[in-house]
Amino acid sequence: MTAEELQSLIAAGLPCDHVDVTGDGRHWSAVIVSTAFEGKRAIQRHQAVYATLGQRMHTDEVHALSMKTLTPAEWAAQN
Repeated sequence: MTAEELQSLIAAGLPCDHVDVTGDGRHWSAVIVSTAFEGKRAIQRHQAVYATLGQRMHTDEVHALSMKTLTPAEWAAQN
């Protein structure tokens, strides 16, 4: 799995304004900005991202994924 492949999977499963994925092939870090996160708690946001990855999280294809999940308004406030 490459960063680009992981980024594409997330973007295909969620309406994303921004996705940035970095990592070493097993341990990943992602910044994901999506309107789908509006009104959701952090755990619900993470579950939405995990759902886009499906079995890849269970087969160790994606061993670890650290996420910063933001709404577009939260992203704008930080930048």
